[in-house]
Parts: sequence; C-alpha cells; structure tokens
Amino acid sequence: MRLIAANWKMNKTVSETEEYLRRFLEILKPYEDREVLICPPFTSLYVASRVLSGTGVRLGAQNCHYERKGAFTGEVSLPMLKEIGCSYVIVGHSERRHIFGETDELVNRKIIACLEEGVRPILCVGEKIEDREAGMTFKVVETQIRIAFSGVEGMTDRVDIAYEPVWAIGTGVPASPEDAVEVHRFIREVLREINPRAEGKTRILYGGSVNPENAPEFMKHGEIEGLLVGTASLDPESFAKIVDSF
Repeated sequence: MRLIAANWKMNKTVSETEEYLRRFLEILKPYEDREVLICPPFTSLYVASRVLSGTGVRLGAQNCHYERKGAFTGEVSLPMLKEIGCSYVIVGHSERRHIFGETDELVNRKIIACLEEGVRPILCVGEKIEDREAGMTFKVVETQIRIAFSGVEGMTDRVDIAYEPVWAIGTGVPASPEDAVEVHRFIREVLREINPRAEGKTRILYGGSVNPENAPEFMKHGEIEGLLVGTASLDPESFAKIVDSF
C-alpha cells in the first residue's frame, strides 16, 4: 500500500491544525489502496489525534528522542508520542541533519528506539547539490542507509525510506521522476544486500518540491511507493489533490 505523508514542519498553531484537518476530512475521498499520514508540529499532535480518531488517517511526529525518558530538556520521547496516538515518526530529515547537526550515528539510535517502541520510522536520506555535482549521490545515500540500519539489519521491512534530495526540498525544483526512480532502484539494491530475506518489503517514498501538478508523474512509476510532502501539504485542498493523484 502506497503512503502519502504530510510534513508540516514548523507550521500551524493548534487552532489552525483543527481547522485544516476538519476541512481535509471533508474533501478527502475514501481509499483502501493508499495510506494517508499527517505529521504536524509537537504542539498540535494532541488536537490532531482527537480530530483524526476513527478516520483512518494516520498521525506521525516529525522527530523523536532515542531515550524513553530523562534529563533532555526540550525533547520528546517515543512513549509520549505513542500515548498521543502517533504510529509514525520522521527520522533524519535533512533539516535535522544540516540545520541541527544530527549525525548518521544519532539517526541510527533513533531508528533503533523506534523499532523497540513499535513506532514506524520514515528514514530520510538524500544528497546535497555539491554531492550530486561531484557524482556522490549513491555514495551519500548508501552511507546514510547502512549506518541507519546498523545493528538492526534484519528489520528493514519495519521502516519506510524517503529519498529527499536536499537540493530539491523547498526550492520548487524537484528531481525529475527519472532521477528519483534511478535512486529508488539503487536504494532497493542496498536494502537487498543488507537484508535479502526482506527484499521488496520496504516502502521507498520520494520527497522534494512535490505538488499537485507533478505528483501524478512521480506516482506513475512503480518504484516510487509514496510521497513525503512539505509545503504543498499545508493547504488541505492541495494535499487532498496529491492524495488523489494516482
């Protein structure tokens, strides 16, 4: 089942979240062949959980800490997220890596914690423009994936991977569907080497300047098993069109 996920990043207050979700649920068509996920900021998770309860639309968080509790001021743990109704967590988004300095090793600790707690992580991987220009796309992506699964190589089927080229995020210039497919195929090869017994069981999504106009072009390729949508998910009509794009 394909996954269409909304990453709102640092947008929407509690009242704006409730207004958005009520409108989104009004216009969202019923589907049995795709999964829809909303990832609001932490402050909106509780109201989102209440509004989405019983609708089939999943709730996820944009980040988590790897410890269950402790003296980690400003952090949010997986048990907290589970109790509020989160079944997904975005891990290793490029903004976490490149703005907040999260390392591949830290991402690995978060992946392990998610798997231990039974929350499904969406592992984000992708190269910067200088990496692509230097022909390092595959090297960067492979390194991120291998370190992320270090120690949990047998659990690749319990993680979704979002390929998000850093140069395409929020720029309005997405990767071409052909470029995305090429990297998705490579990711599949890496996963096959890591855990051959779970071949084909990890969903691979594309993210990076996805909008209602280009979503159908991405989703017509079987290698692209979902979308992680940023800016275009902030409007309920826009996101509903993306969900309905295939």
